[in-house]
Amino acid sequence: MAAEREGRAIEAAFTARIRKDGAFATYVELAGSDEVLGTRRAVRVAGTLDGHPFAATLMPSGTGPHWLPLRAGLCTVTGKDRAGEELTVLLLQRFS
Repeated sequence: MAAEREGRAIEAAFTARIRKDGAFATYVELAGSDEVLGTRRAVRVAGTLDGHPFAATLMPSGTGPHWLPLRAGLCTVTGKDRAGEELTVLLLQRFS
């Protein structure tokens, strides 16, 4: 049970452009994440976004890859929130 709270180490890198439509006001789609994570369900993760630490739940897109919702705090810390701007996502831990 303690191991689940600490998460399992993973290392998966994605480069994605910010999107401004869909279920979330601002998000990035992580192409191939369903293959890397082995699921199309929601997954709690931690990692870095343009080098800044974050923890979030990746949401299923319904077509395969996951969406990472970009809450205001993540946009502020990266200085990016406009559609088309590119972000680098590094997933380091999986909690679910």
